[in-house]
Amino acid sequence: MKEVVMIVRPEKLEEIKKIIDDIGCGGMTLSTVMGCGTQKGASAEKGVNEIKGYKTTINLLPKIQIEIVVDDQYVEPIIMKIREACASEHVGDGKIFIRNIEEAVRIRTGERGSRAL
Repeated sequence: MKEVVMIVRPEKLEEIKKIIDDIGCGGMTLSTVMGCGTQKGASAEKGVNEIKGYKTTINLLPKIQIEIVVDDQYVEPIIMKIREACASEHVGDGKIFIRNIEEAVRIRTGERGSRAL
């Protein structure tokens, strides 16, 4: 099993949800996040702010982080379809990270492995 973590532009959420549903993934976790990558959070408004007593320049852009756990066979199709849907060839399209999952347990039934997904 693999965990697929996608950090993408918020406006791509509906397309990604459809891809995940079409592949038959059992569920997803969604978080609203802020971040910057190569583009360094370039935006119209930049200013110095104080966070927990430290002066900092806010240069983070809104993104969404979607996490799913799937059988290994679904990882490549998901990557290809997400790239098709999200790639604009501009900086800031996002990233996909893949992590190994050793075990999954459904709390309600005690099912393990792929059956728990």
